Amino acid sequence: MVWYLAPADDPGIVERAYERISGDLAGTPGLIGNELLKRADDPRRVMVMSEWEDLASFEEWESGAEHRSTTSPLRPFVDRYEIYEVVSAF
Repeated sequence: MVWYLAPADDPGIVERAYERISGDLAGTPGLIGNELLKRADDPRRVMVMSEWEDLASFEEWESGAEHRSTTSPLRPFVDRYEIYEVVSAF
């Protein structure tokens, strides 16, 4: 999960960058999908949640050179990020 804070003068910039980047990521090995979530009480705060087949697939993509260039339009707006693994599901 990666949290972003969009600038007050252009709160839609993160959403536009996300849509462009998601198209570029189509077909990335191990990437199942991703979602852009907007905080209901503050539309400037958004989060991208990506789902991967496994941690190894994510780490391989993240360590590759293409990762930085593909995701660079979102980098200025990163607030924080965290990696979670599913331990239980129903």
